[in-house]
Amino acid sequence: MRRLLWHIIAGTKGGYNRARIIKNLEERPYNAHQLAELLDLDYKTVRHHIKVLEKNKLIVSSGDSYANMYFLSEQLNKNLDSFNEIWEKIEK
Repeated sequence: MRRLLWHIIAGTKGGYNRARIIKNLEERPYNAHQLAELLDLDYKTVRHHIKVLEKNKLIVSSGDSYANMYFLSEQLNKNLDSFNEIWEKIEK
């Protein structure tokens, strides 16, 4: 999991925004529109990052396709210490 997190967060161009999504989902669930507003990002950008995070089983969704709410996956919840270590190193 640690290697995956390094790759998804620190090893790719959009990793910083993916990390910001994860940090916010630690606090509470959000839908894509709410995340876009909260992070001041384009909705399509947020949707792209959500797809990457879901594909890698870091977040999960609940609800219908338009109003899906996103949550951290159990796998990520178990590895939040690793994520937070990476976050501290990349946070701008």
